[in-house]
Amino acid sequence: MADVGIFVKNADIQARAGINANATAKAVAATDVYVLGVENYINCYIRVKITAAIYAALTAEVKYLLVDTGACICAMYVIIQDMSGYTRKAEAETMLDVLRDRAMLNLAILKEDPTKSFMGLN
Repeated sequence: MADVGIFVKNADIQARAGINANATAKAVAATDVYVLGVENYINCYIRVKITAAIYAALTAEVKYLLVDTGACICAMYVIIQDMSGYTRKAEAETMLDVLRDRAMLNLAILKEDPTKSFMGLN
């Protein structure tokens, strides 16, 4: 099955969810359910619609910020879906905290007008 997202791909989600994440929860079929929603959330939050054409024209640095943000949010869904693979519940909760912090920092950076100018999106 192919990834449905423009900038969030399953491999990135799996990397951020970690090796202890449930294999079914991090499969493409499972993550595709919320990838488009997460991308749309990011678009609304930063008030820019990132289309495939816009994404292709972005620099590697900006693409990484978008990928990292989306993958972190999606990885949180993967972990929340099934925490049984982690050695302790605290391990899963720590992963969620780190992913949330990273996503929120990225969103704050992406939302700033100077960043949008740098990205060529103003």
